[in-house]
Amino acid sequence: MKKLQFKKDINASAEKVYNTMLGIGNIETYEQWTAEFNPTSTYEGNWEKGTKIYFVGTDKNGKKGGLVSEIVDNIPFQFVSIRHYGILDGENEITEGAEVEKWAGLLENYSFHEHNGITTVTVESEVTEDYLDYFNTTWAKALNKLKEISEK
Repeated sequence: MKKLQFKKDINASAEKVYNTMLGIGNIETYEQWTAEFNPTSTYEGNWEKGTKIYFVGTDKNGKKGGLVSEIVDNIPFQFVSIRHYGILDGENEITEGAEVEKWAGLLENYSFHEHNGITTVTVESEVTEDYLDYFNTTWAKALNKLKEISEK
C-alpha cells in the first residue's frame, strides 16, 4: 500500500469547492470531475458520517461495479474521510476474499483550506501498488476538472 497526496488551489470558497466535489445539491458536479476515473462514475448514498456509500460506474458491457465504502468523518467545508471495505459486483456486495483484500481498509481523505478566497484541496489516498501509476495520472486530471467546475 502506498499513500499518495495531491493538492490543487481553486479560486472559490471552501463551501463551493466542497459542495462541487461531493455533488451536494447537484450530483452532476461530482460526476463531471470523477468522469476522469470512469465516464459513468457516480455514487449512491450520502456523505453523512457513519453511512455506507457506493462509488459506482458501469463497464463496457453495462455491468455496474465499484467500491463499497463508509464515510468515516465529514466536517462540512473542511474535511471528508472515506474508508473502502468492499466491492460491488453488479448488485452484489463483496466484503471478503482476495479481490477485496486489495482495497479493504484503505482511506481516502479530502481537506479544504480557504485563505483569501482561494481554497486548497488536499487529497490523500491509500492505493495498492498495481494502481499507483493510474492514480498518479488520473488524480491530477480529476483535480484540474474540479478546479474548472468550481471556478465557474
